[in-house]
Amino acid sequence: MSDAEKSTQSTSRQAPATPSVIHEGLPTQLPDIDPDETQEWLASFDAMLDDRGRDRARYVMLRLLERAREKQVGVPALRSTDYINTIPPEREPWFPGDEEVERRIRAFIRWNAAVMVSSANRKGLEVGGHIATYQSSASLYEVGFNHFFRGKDHEGGGDQIYIQGHGSPGVYARAFLEGRLSEEQLYRFRQEVQHGTGAGLPSYPHPRLMPDFWEFPTVSMGLTAINSIYQARFNRYMDNRGIKDTSQQRVWAFMGDGEMAEPESLGAIRIAAREELDNLTWVINCNLQQLDGPVTGNGKIIQELEANFRGAGWNVIKVVWGREWDALLAKDMDGALVNRMNSTPDGQFQTYSTEDGAYVREHFFGGDPRLRRMVEHMSDQQIEKLPRGGHDYRKVYAAFDAASKHTGQPTVILAHTIKGWTIDALEGKNATHQMKKLTLPDLKKFRDRLYLPISDRDLEESYEKTGGAPFYHPGAEAPEIEYMLERRRALGGSIPRRIDRATALKLPGDEVYAELKQGSGKNKFASTMAVVRLLRDWMKDPEIGDRLVPIAPDEYRTFGMDSMFPSAKVYNPGGQQYESVDRKMLLSYKESAQGQMLHEGISEAGALASATAAGSAYSTHGEHMIPFYIFYSMFGFQRTGDSIWAMADQLARGFLIGATAGRTTLTGEGLQHA
Repeated sequence: MSDAEKSTQSTSRQAPATPSVIHEGLPTQLPDIDPDETQEWLASFDAMLDDRGRDRARYVMLRLLERAREKQVGVPALRSTDYINTIPPEREPWFPGDEEVERRIRAFIRWNAAVMVSSANRKGLEVGGHIATYQSSASLYEVGFNHFFRGKDHEGGGDQIYIQGHGSPGVYARAFLEGRLSEEQLYRFRQEVQHGTGAGLPSYPHPRLMPDFWEFPTVSMGLTAINSIYQARFNRYMDNRGIKDTSQQRVWAFMGDGEMAEPESLGAIRIAAREELDNLTWVINCNLQQLDGPVTGNGKIIQELEANFRGAGWNVIKVVWGREWDALLAKDMDGALVNRMNSTPDGQFQTYSTEDGAYVREHFFGGDPRLRRMVEHMSDQQIEKLPRGGHDYRKVYAAFDAASKHTGQPTVILAHTIKGWTIDALEGKNATHQMKKLTLPDLKKFRDRLYLPISDRDLEESYEKTGGAPFYHPGAEAPEIEYMLERRRALGGSIPRRIDRATALKLPGDEVYAELKQGSGKNKFASTMAVVRLLRDWMKDPEIGDRLVPIAPDEYRTFGMDSMFPSAKVYNPGGQQYESVDRKMLLSYKESAQGQMLHEGISEAGALASATAAGSAYSTHGEHMIPFYIFYSMFGFQRTGDSIWAMADQLARGFLIGATAGRTTLTGEGLQHA
């Protein structure tokens, strides 16, 4: 190519004058091999848009997509995009941290987290634990801890962070480096009873056992998802009703791709989109494995989840490949590499994570001469180390940054990782979840991979004496410790952290109960009627009235609570944008952005999630709220027993009431309701 041609090509590839937009995962990251032809197509589209209008342009675009699929052109559906990063390299923000220092911090935490679990399985104790989950998600958490998660001392009130249950060892290991937990406590992981209160560490996030540390119990899989949605929604409820400014608070929820199979995980995602909860970010650690094997071995779980979330109205950010793939994708002139990525099933990617570079060269790149040429300059070791995006600190930072700035939608980050990453004995193996103990050779390899200054002698002596490796702390004055503490000070203090900052409420006196005690003459007062009457009276109280949160799953009229509609109103952040069909009636249905009543539709799970958020507001927000979740008879309890358990573990306060429509209805409803 001549210098003149190079100059012309360089000029033609310059960014357009109008700002580029990434919408639903577009534009593609493939290089433009004929910019002039592309510009002709774009100019033709612009002319049609100017001459014929948007409706015609939309129709033609849909017909082109239809024809492309008829001709078997691999155009991704609008619900999903190519199996590459949503944010291209040129759109990544500047990384503000010291990446090398943060790498060392992650190494310290990785080591201590793994040693903690392995030590808990020493001979004579053998209490189990989970090593691999945190190892796959360490970069996801550390980007948040160092740059995004706001603590309780932040002027905006602090974020709410739902830690994945099996990832708790990494959080304990970080707290150890910060000086919040002792080495003895780490050594007593999963021994929270026999050593006395607070002397050991519970296996999972457990506010009842560590009331000053954990905020949210998360290990009952699926509950994190629905509870985090309703927590973000309740934050908006508090703000809209003027109880607390929550505009600077964000809810972050960490989950696994296998966990998405639980009905509660995806069952309420439309609520978050409908109410435009842009204060909510989910981070799904897609290590492609559940407890016994692949999540979808023959499919692609990241693509499946992307379609689910896009279809529900979420902003989706995929973090699939690390930075070392950028140069390869830039050379993918005809899309051969992207096509290979799109067509390779998860089970095969899991296999690639356990094989050497020669195997990957032969089986991933070797089937197409274009792909083989693409990596001919790379050694087998370089190919073996091509990273997944969830382990690349800069890729993860770009995703978190974009999520924090996105408005109008909740965001889900789908991060591709390898389960057990950095531990050679565990990486990508099907049995990783059941592997609890690291041998001495395993520990030496792990230490070498993390570049930790622990001698063979120290390892061997510790292993012989205790059955485990020593914990590592570089010292309180070490630059890494000073760095991580400075980052947390800037963001509002260490987390997780649970505080009860609420001011005591003045309760109403005996006079509010006087009329109710008189009864209703000759007839007995129905208990449901009495509760509703009392709740209505309490809502008029100047001290606690605004703090009451009536909650029901589409049964307010059943319980005779429709009398509250005109005054208390049903909460809807969009207000009431229609004329109610019963607007001329005295007890008409009324919605308001300042409404007090939470009407959850036909969802006992959603109603209980709201009750949990309201009942724990004294600790999450420093504001007492009093939820009254009223459900039909035993039905709501039967459907949500595990959620009620989690609500109790979260130390929430409030009332769960099994109500009826009257004394004679239960028999007619059948045994299930009785």
